[in-house]
Order: sequence, then structure tokens, then C-alpha cells
Amino acid sequence: MTAKLENEYGVISIDHEVIARIAGYAAIECYGIVGMAAKNVKDGLVQLLKLESLTKGIKMQVIVEYGTNISAIADNIVSTVKYSVEEYTGLAVDDVNIFVDGVRVDG
Repeated sequence: MTAKLENEYGVISIDHEVIARIAGYAAIECYGIVGMAAKNVKDGLVQLLKLESLTKGIKMQVIVEYGTNISAIADNIVSTVKYSVEEYTGLAVDDVNIFVDGVRVDG
């Protein structure tokens, strides 16, 4: 699946993977975010993704730091991801959905 932009010079195709990577990097930079998460369908476990695998978390499944305001973090992610994707691709972003998969508590 690709996004297509057309101008007087031709057509620009932006792969879904590129959009996912932009969104992933923007989200991981937000305050209070420990990392992106991916749920293993087989056993239901949630794992923290490495930077090179951020596109698996494109559904914005995040793990937050304990003691942070989840609502404020979610608002920050929405605005940051929306701005980044629109700035880098020129595409209009309608929605950014965030699913908090866990809270990291340092022991």
C-alpha cells in the first residue's frame, strides 16, 4: 500500500513503510515514552521493539514510564506524529490512534 502525491512534475509514491518509520521515530522521541510495543499473537505477550523495528508499532502501541500523565503523553504523541508525517511527506493526517500496552516500573 502506498500513498500517492501528484504535481506538475509527475507522481510521487510513498511506501507505507516510510510513513510508519516517520511516525515511529516521532513517537519514540516524545517525553514519557519508553518504547514501542508489539504483541505476539501466539502467546499474547508484549515486547519492547528495537529502533530498527519501529514500523511494527505503527498502530501506536506504546509503553509509558510509570508516574507520567498518560493523557498528556498521548496528546503529545498525536501532535508530534501528525506534524512529522505531514511535514516530511506532504500528506494530510486524519487520525493518530494510540494504544498504551504497558507501564514500565523500574524495580
